[in-house]
Amino acid sequence: METRTQLLQHLDKIALREEGLLHWTQTSSETSASLAVEISSYVLLAYLSASPLSAADLGNASRIVRWLVTQQNSYGGFSSTQDTVVALQALSLYSTKVFSKEGASTVTVQTPSGGQHLFDVNQNNKLLYQERALQDTKGKYTVEVKGSACATVQVALSYNGPHLSSVEKPV
Repeated sequence: METRTQLLQHLDKIALREEGLLHWTQTSSETSASLAVEISSYVLLAYLSASPLSAADLGNASRIVRWLVTQQNSYGGFSSTQDTVVALQALSLYSTKVFSKEGASTVTVQTPSGGQHLFDVNQNNKLLYQERALQDTKGKYTVEVKGSACATVQVALSYNGPHLSSVEKPV
């Protein structure tokens, strides 16, 4: 127990803190997004291994989770198979720790043109993937969540463009 506490205290000292998020990376001059995801996922697993889980551990875990989900690609994975496996394992464990049988939330996405999309998260659909295509390609979207259920929101922007190889070159 004491070793775990000392390890987490050391990790806390070397953590990277950015805008309320928490993560770790290698200490060499070369950085790797994949390695940062993997290291941070292992630290998340360490925080979640406490029994009982303290409020401080859960708070740090939440900050790590919020950083991890910013690293996800539009398909739900990460940079590599290895970091994806570890990250999804850590995120799944986190989900079991914050799971509640009670509660409901409404997620409101406000579009730049004034429209809105509502997503209800309740006991009947809490495991259901919900998706909406957003039509406005320019402007600021806002997301607001009201309620007591936990929900993850992800936005993916994709577009098609000409391949460079198909561009005509002067002879």
